[in-house]
Amino acid sequence: MSAQSDDDLFGAEHIRVYRETAGARGHDWRGGTILLLTTQGRRSGEPRTTPLLYRSDGERWVIVASKGGAPRHPSWFENLQANPDAEIQVKADLVPVRATVAQGAERDRLWSLMTEDWPAYDDYQARTEREIPVVVLTRR
Repeated sequence: MSAQSDDDLFGAEHIRVYRETAGARGHDWRGGTILLLTTQGRRSGEPRTTPLLYRSDGERWVIVASKGGAPRHPSWFENLQANPDAEIQVKADLVPVRATVAQGAERDRLWSLMTEDWPAYDDYQARTEREIPVVVLTRR
């Protein structure tokens, strides 16, 4: 069995390794930083966890609902629309948060910050007609 690079982590494996190592593996990924977002499923009511690129903005965390430029929003974003209260794991810290969608000049500023770390967001935006939401997570 060969050792897996953190850059190769994806999906459920990424979540497992991140949790098992309190983010020592999986937080730093392909030049960006990852948090685990746990939302409540809007139909099932079950917890749903997704690894997402993030950036800090003061005492807040910023994530992008890009889904690679797909025409529809990612499920985790739809879950937050139904219930904006969620939990994140950043390294070893578990933090209850409330999600809001950035608008106007704040969205523009945060989008620029996010594309500094992950320039592909601009490519994703070019692939879709929807405005890709920039989500701000604030400690509850």
